[in-house]
Amino acid sequence: QVQLVESGGGLVQGGGSLRLSCAASGRTFSDYAMGWFRQAPGKERELVAAIRWSDESTYYADSVKGRFTISRSNAKNAVYLQMNSLKPEDTAVYYCAADVDDAYRIEVATTTDDYDYWGQGTQVTVSS
Repeated sequence: QVQLVESGGGLVQGGGSLRLSCAASGRTFSDYAMGWFRQAPGKERELVAAIRWSDESTYYADSVKGRFTISRSNAKNAVYLQMNSLKPEDTAVYYCAADVDDAYRIEVATTTDDYDYWGQGTQVTVSS
């Protein structure tokens, strides 16, 4: 059982920055993967970034490479998404998710079906 609590969403002007936080509680393990997904109106939920807890290897969607950074804190059992140079196209509900089966994968999971626990979502709105 894993609980994920997100924070940090809000309204920001284009070119601005936001930092999303996801705190995990319950029974968690060092071989989990953590991901940030987003879903905009009329679009499917997509993976933005992911990090493997064990070695901090990361994945980024092409649309956010160079602008977003995912990181983790072992002490706080938390994952963060630093979002810089935000664009109106980044407007979406952002979700934190955990994949408990990462240890059995060759590469980090990139689809929603592979993630087992989800946060409640936080709205990010970027004005033009």
